[in-house]
Amino acid sequence: MIPFARSDRVSGLIQKVLSEILQKDIKDPRLKMATVTGVEVSRDLKLARIYFTTPDGEQKKDAAIKGFNSARGYIKRTLAHELNLKYMPDIKFFYDASIEHGEHIDRLIKLTKERNETDSSTH
Repeated sequence: MIPFARSDRVSGLIQKVLSEILQKDIKDPRLKMATVTGVEVSRDLKLARIYFTTPDGEQKKDAAIKGFNSARGYIKRTLAHELNLKYMPDIKFFYDASIEHGEHIDRLIKLTKERNETDSSTH
């Protein structure tokens, strides 16, 4: 069994605590429905890349990034307090487009199936 790297454990903790912060503490309407989909912390624990999505997808991406950047200081202080880390990584926020990409692939597969069914029924 391969042990988890410390950065992996810190990533999971940041994601858990940040999700709670978003639900309970952040009042910014731009972040109201934002969901943290993943956190990657560098091996040296100096940078945490936080990935998020919103229900409105790409339409609300820029507003959500501005909201996260506006709340960045509060988020970082709260994470540092909750996680009791000697050094709190710098945090950067990135929109996670993988859900929209997956939905797009699903639509293409369904469309291809429908076309194949239509083609096979006409022959």
